[in-house]
Amino acid sequence: MSKVLIDTSVWSMAFRRKELTDTAQELAELLLSGAAILIGPVRQELLSGIRDDATFFRLKNKLAIFDDFPITTKDYETAATFSNTCRKQGIQGSHTDFLICAVAVNNDLLIFTTDQDFYRFAKFLPIRLFEPEIQ
Repeated sequence: MSKVLIDTSVWSMAFRRKELTDTAQELAELLLSGAAILIGPVRQELLSGIRDDATFFRLKNKLAIFDDFPITTKDYETAATFSNTCRKQGIQGSHTDFLICAVAVNNDLLIFTTDQDFYRFAKFLPIRLFEPEIQ
């Protein structure tokens, strides 16, 4: 199975919802198979903006079992190139989104996201999006 870089939107959906959504179930399967990848900037996004200390520490502890996938200078440079490419096409994105794209492309990873921006990026960038089996 291919390795899959998990976007903030997927982690967030899985942690916020009480019921088991298809997205959360697919994430669970990726985690169990060892295919799920977490990068530091996604970890930061997940932990940012949590007002309640107990909730922050609970989430921080859940995420602590995952190592951050290494990010290189090449990844940051690729992210900047991807940002420039998309901007020329009138498509905006966050620095983290383009870094996700760069890490995925440079390491032959799929991207699992619920963020529609990535589908717009895919028109101009060589990213591959993970298509959940559960629909």
